[in-house]
Amino acid sequence: MVGMAENDTYGNEIQSVDFHHLQMSMESVVYTLCHNYSRCSTAPSLANKSSQMKEFSLDLDTSTREFTMQNIISIVVPIIFGIIAVVGFFGNALVVVVVIANSQMRSTTNLLIINLALADLLFIVFCVPFTASDYALPFWPYGDVWCKVVQYLVIVTAYASVYTLVLMSLDRYLAVVHPFSSKTIRTKTNTYWAITITWVVICMACIPLLMAHGQVMYVFSGEEYSVCQFLQEEGWSLSVFQITFFATSYVIPLLLICGLYMGMLTRLWRKDAPVGRISAEIQRGKKLRVTRMVCTVVGSFAVCWFPIQLFLVLKSLALFEMTTFTVMIQITSHILAYMNSCVNPFLYAFISDNFLKAFRKVVYCPK
Repeated sequence: MVGMAENDTYGNEIQSVDFHHLQMSMESVVYTLCHNYSRCSTAPSLANKSSQMKEFSLDLDTSTREFTMQNIISIVVPIIFGIIAVVGFFGNALVVVVVIANSQMRSTTNLLIINLALADLLFIVFCVPFTASDYALPFWPYGDVWCKVVQYLVIVTAYASVYTLVLMSLDRYLAVVHPFSSKTIRTKTNTYWAITITWVVICMACIPLLMAHGQVMYVFSGEEYSVCQFLQEEGWSLSVFQITFFATSYVIPLLLICGLYMGMLTRLWRKDAPVGRISAEIQRGKKLRVTRMVCTVVGSFAVCWFPIQLFLVLKSLALFEMTTFTVMIQITSHILAYMNSCVNPFLYAFISDNFLKAFRKVVYCPK
């Protein structure tokens, strides 16, 4: 997470300032946001290395035409994140409650859906509120330890959500392409093992992120601020991280999901697929449902995460300058990515008739 002029793991930009700074133009704020990148003409100078103080020399444009833009960034954006957090929290919590309250729904697929909901819940709890705080406050008020913990959990839960989707796709692939031989593989025990191994591997692989983030103090306009940022000055490369994160949390999972669903479609649309007693209409309906699921799973994941992933990679490589326009693009992309956790309950769970019936049962509590 960041405060005012830094970048966190997701490149959150803090455009909010103290109320007595609101006369500062958006352009000058944007100017401070990009100081870590080579295309910025001003670089920070260390005032005291032991205390990690940063001093900035800025030429401020006192234009006031961006006053409304600052209000949008510091007030409206946190409100949007708040809505996402509330809807996402209750939506994912309902998914968990629905499955737990209905023993007949505890299939391998639904166990993975619970894991996805839990991962999204953790993402919402440990990411969205602090991002909203970043946009609303000009500083990081939670300390160095919590800075490291939050950044670590943000990445861990993001990976857990993505690779749960991969496990769900693999489960569907085995059920459709190998319906009989996969029965010994698609067991609850193996599902628990797959979930556990996924979490352990992700948690272990992300440990370096605890050291790559930290709280830093700096001075801006004569006042001291704290930020939670990626520690490039200690030898960590932001561009390497962003490219690696893009590859391992987007490109590779998406390719795996696409490959698995293409295998399913190939199997279902094969002319020599056995029909047996199943009518042609049922077969056709099954194909259409799987096709719709392909569009839902792959499409929502790809559309929601691609803009912010691409933006942060290009930004870490300093391929464009930070302006009012690019900041707004990042904010929009940021919101879209977070909405993926918000809409997952609807896309991956409530699309099922069984889930809808169980959902109504839990909500209305009929005797």
